[in-house]
Amino acid sequence: MTNQTTNDEKLTFEQAMTSLEEIINQLEAGDVPLEKAIDMYQQGMTLSKQCHEQLQNVEKKMDQIVNEDGEVEAFQMSEEDRT
Repeated sequence: MTNQTTNDEKLTFEQAMTSLEEIINQLEAGDVPLEKAIDMYQQGMTLSKQCHEQLQNVEKKMDQIVNEDGEVEAFQMSEEDRT
């Protein structure tokens, strides 16, 4: 695995997803010793949580739009936009 993360290191979303995909591929291959598989699973869960948090932050940012006066206002989708 090329992108190992520490608690102090914050990966970009793309880096975290790449690392998570590598872990999944290795675990699915089934040729990982049990102890290493457990460690990889724990690291994968940490990466998954990080990705989820980053997506939530982006979603919060997208829920707001800056109007012409520079004020932040909540974005509201009309029924027509939802279809």
